[in-house]
Amino acid sequence: QVRLVESGGGSVQTGGSLTLSCAAAGIKFSWHCIGWFRQAPGKEREGVAASYPGASSTYYADSVKGRFTISRDNAKSTLTLQMNGLKPEDTAMYFCAAVCDSTATPPIAAAYRYWGQGTQVTVSS
Repeated sequence: QVRLVESGGGSVQTGGSLTLSCAAAGIKFSWHCIGWFRQAPGKEREGVAASYPGASSTYYADSVKGRFTISRDNAKSTLTLQMNGLKPEDTAMYFCAAVCDSTATPPIAAAYRYWGQGTQVTVSS
């Protein structure tokens, strides 16, 4: 059974930092793409950052480039999203997703097979 469990969300002020973690179980973690999506109320789920196996390539949405860093620890089956310089527009529910059927960018939510339950990030001005 595949499980993705996120942690690390919370409330911060503008300019603050948070680190999100996703612990995966039930998949060959190092074989697969894995990423972070977010969804704000009334908006579509968008791909924030993704990590691809093999060449260690990554994707970042333009809105987070230079502020967010995605990293994966294949030995621990853990994905991390370091978020710095947070802005109110980063407020959303953040989801970890794994095993994609497409490596198109920006990441397509429908292409990811497994999802965590989400963790809330709230940035106040």
